[in-house]
Amino acid sequence: MLAKIKETADFIKQIIQDVPDFAIVLGSGLGALKNEVEPIHTLDYHDIPNFPQTTVAGHGGKLIYGTLEGKKVLMMSGRFHYYEGHDIQTVVFPFRVFHLIGIKNLIVSNAAGGVNPNFRVADIMIIKDHINMLPEHPLRGKNLDEFGPRFVDMSEPYHRKMIEIAENVAKESEIKIHQGCYVALQGPTFETPAEYGMIRAIGGDAVGMSTVPEVIVAKHQGMNCFGISIITDVGGPEVAFTVSHAEVLEAANKAMPNVITIVKGLVKNYND
Repeated sequence: MLAKIKETADFIKQIIQDVPDFAIVLGSGLGALKNEVEPIHTLDYHDIPNFPQTTVAGHGGKLIYGTLEGKKVLMMSGRFHYYEGHDIQTVVFPFRVFHLIGIKNLIVSNAAGGVNPNFRVADIMIIKDHINMLPEHPLRGKNLDEFGPRFVDMSEPYHRKMIEIAENVAKESEIKIHQGCYVALQGPTFETPAEYGMIRAIGGDAVGMSTVPEVIVAKHQGMNCFGISIITDVGGPEVAFTVSHAEVLEAANKAMPNVITIVKGLVKNYND
C-alpha cells in the first residue's frame, strides 16, 4: 500500500507541480462547489494510478486542481465509502496521497441526517467533534511511521481557528448555522427511528456514512481539518419520515449557495 501511495502522489505532483493550500472533499450533492474553482488541471479518477473509483450518484469522480479565492486547492469531486465495499484503507487512500503531496489543510463536506431536534432540512452544521461507529478503524494494523505516530491525539479533531473563521463568515453573510457532533455509521441504509434515538442518546447531532475515517487519517498526518454537514433529512424515535437518496440530493442543492459562501470565506481568510 505504501508503494502505491507514493506512486500516486508522484503522478499527481508531476502534473500539478505545486503544493495546494487546501484539499477539499465534496460529499453527496455538493458538486456545485467545483464550479467555483478556476481549474488548472482536471484528472478523472480512472486516469490516476491506484486511485479508487466512486459508484454513488451525486459523486463526480474527478480530482480538480485550481484556485479558489486566490488559494491553490485540490478538490475531490466524489469520495469513497466503506458501504460501497471498499476496505477502510481504500477509503482513506486519497488522504494518504494528500500528505505526500504536502497538503496541510483539509475541508470535508457531507450530507447528513439531523438528529438534534432543533435541526431542519437544509440547515448547515459545522462539525465540532465526531463519534466513530464504523466497524473498521483506518489506523488499525502496523503504523505507517512515515505518516504519523502510533497513538494520535484527537482532542481537537476539527480545527478551532477554521471553525471560528467559518462562524464569522456565516454571521457576516447572515447564514444560520449550527455546531454539532457528527456520528459515522456503516450504511448504506438510512437510520431507523430507534437508531436515530441511539445516536441522540450518545451525544450525536447528525449522522452520516463518511468523513470520520478521512479526518482520523488527516489528524494522524498532522493536518488541520474543517468539516461541514448539510442536514438533508431529520429523524428520531418520535419521527418516522421517509427519506430517499433523491431527497438528500435535493436538500443538498437547496443549501448549496450557503455552503459555497462559507467554504469560500474560510479559504480566503484562513492562513496557517
